[in-house]
Amino acid sequence: MDDSVDLRLLQEVSLDGRATLAQLSEKVGLSVSAVQARMRRLEASGVIAGYRALLDPEAVGKPLAAFVEITPLDPAQPDDAPERLAHLTAIEACHSIAGDASYMLFVRVASPRALEALLRDIRQAASVNTRSTVVLQTFFEHRPIVPAGGQD
Repeated sequence: MDDSVDLRLLQEVSLDGRATLAQLSEKVGLSVSAVQARMRRLEASGVIAGYRALLDPEAVGKPLAAFVEITPLDPAQPDDAPERLAHLTAIEACHSIAGDASYMLFVRVASPRALEALLRDIRQAASVNTRSTVVLQTFFEHRPIVPAGGQD
């Protein structure tokens, strides 16, 4: 993306997804209608993939977070773990990774007992071994994505 105005719009909306068109217009120095047209184009092209509310995990009853590495029990089995695990809503993210494990999951649950049950469900659903690391404290996450060509 070479357009500096689009980059600035993306940076601003990444910092505040609820910014109004008027606020964005003020930040980038364009009319509201010009900002609206650019935003629609960025949404239609998939650069802006969506908007969502960020919830406080403790406030919604899921204070325990963990990273879970998964490795197939049989290396010859189909590589379809993401599809087999998609129904488990406690899995917030699934990443294909390099290294000994095949995937790294990020999960949120209510308690250690709930984590134990989720690990059992993951093992059964995907025929994998698991290795878990419980998060003690999170210093930051959900950081805004600064587009390439923007500030570092």
